[in-house]
Amino acid sequence: MTTKKVMITGGAGFIGCNLIRLALDARPDWEIINYDLLTYAGNLESLKDVAGYPRYRFVRGDVADAGAVTAAMEGCWGVMHLAAESHVDRSILDAAPFLRTNVLGTQTMLEAARKLGVERFLLVSTDEVYGSLTPDDPPFTERNHLKPNSPYSASKAGADLLARAYCKTYGLPVVTSRCSNNYGPYQFPEKLLPLLISNALADKPIPVYGDGMQVRDWIYVEDHCRGLIDLLERGEPGGIYNLGGGCELRNLDLVKQALAALGKPESLITFVKDRPGHDRRYAMDSSKIAGELGWEPLYDFQRGISKTVDWYLANPGWIESVKSGAYLEYYQRQYGDR
Repeated sequence: MTTKKVMITGGAGFIGCNLIRLALDARPDWEIINYDLLTYAGNLESLKDVAGYPRYRFVRGDVADAGAVTAAMEGCWGVMHLAAESHVDRSILDAAPFLRTNVLGTQTMLEAARKLGVERFLLVSTDEVYGSLTPDDPPFTERNHLKPNSPYSASKAGADLLARAYCKTYGLPVVTSRCSNNYGPYQFPEKLLPLLISNALADKPIPVYGDGMQVRDWIYVEDHCRGLIDLLERGEPGGIYNLGGGCELRNLDLVKQALAALGKPESLITFVKDRPGHDRRYAMDSSKIAGELGWEPLYDFQRGISKTVDWYLANPGWIESVKSGAYLEYYQRQYGDR
């Protein structure tokens, strides 16, 4: 069997590790290179079950390091670029790392792919580049203008525009995906659901921003990863595709449902001061990818949250392994005085 070499950046992160595991299983002709710097959110513990696979190789490197990127990408048929600084709160505290990784790092990746003649390049972006919706607005489509409201989302919008430019100027076959909020196994516990689960299991308070009425569209990570594989293989070069779970929930309702699944009381909920510029609502129209590629989410929220809770309950050691001193310091600074 002829193999295709695929480079996945950020593969030690939450979405990346789930994508690698799925791709190794679903695409036996893929040889995967996991390129990751192993910052605070990257954890090779999340991939220890596939570490010995002959079609899997890990390379530690920075997406903004042109020499390292080029060396790792040599001979690749495809690239799936997930590596990014991704937490909005951290971008508000310090935007500089987000610009370096998300903008300059993406340009470095695109340039290497152009020079090496990569045949397929997927940039994994976010619904946050569209900004915020009012309660009565229709869901975002790919025709919505970019209106980012945080340093994080602005840096991702910059990456999206670079991808468009490399496709239009150089003919690089770039496809861009924009996804709604992911949840599932191996998610770093600064994000809402794993933070909730981790705290609830320890009977600690669950911090909820503002009034908790912010609305998000939730997608189970495996559904997202299936879509990413489809887009790398069959997405239209220059195309932009939304992927949403079709599951709009207010943050407070999400917390209550998760606590019920865990058998924990709602008295753990603690409202904290809202963050600056907090987008009120996201929702995604996924009809384009459904119509062109036949993709649709297979997990409704009840099934997905049940699988997620079961995984965290079965893997308490993983949660403890990622709670480093640096993370605890950040957690205290972010929530301690609210």
